[in-house]
Amino acid sequence: MTHTMNLPNIISLARLLSVPLIVSLILSHQLMAALLFFTLAGLSDALDGFLARIFKARTTLGAYLDPIADKALLVGVFAALGQIGLIELWVVVLVVFRDVLIIGGIILLFLFKSTIDMKPLMISKINTVVQLMYALFVLSQGESFLGFPDLNLYFGYLVVLTTVLSGVSYVRLGLRYFNNMDVANL
Repeated sequence: MTHTMNLPNIISLARLLSVPLIVSLILSHQLMAALLFFTLAGLSDALDGFLARIFKARTTLGAYLDPIADKALLVGVFAALGQIGLIELWVVVLVVFRDVLIIGGIILLFLFKSTIDMKPLMISKINTVVQLMYALFVLSQGESFLGFPDLNLYFGYLVVLTTVLSGVSYVRLGLRYFNNMDVANL
């Protein structure tokens, strides 16, 4: 039996707890320090999943904690970068809206006592990687963009594309869950 607070879950929890620090660093324009901690948090995302697979240490807590930590990190960083003007606000709104939509759908499904499989879609994994890379790029460029304003723009469009595709995929999946529910048991 796997203990609930194993090493992968501790790493996920540490990532979640790092969010206020990273957001605070961004808001106070300490972008290099924010970049360092954000990079560590991003690497911890890969590390906790790897360790959970290798040591067969997957837990129900980890299945919820890992995506919550990812969402909190990305939403917090995107919101902070939007606040200081390094990411367009409409991109921030789209990223936040997608996550609120997904979380709201999960809550609705739980309220209706539907069991759901907590496995991310491939497009969602791609979206998470693209969002992480974009945030890393923006943080590494700071307020100068070192002559890469077009790259920032196109990278932002890639974030928008994967965010929309992921959001639409989750809406379709959620509607499928709702359509398959037994209405007599509600």
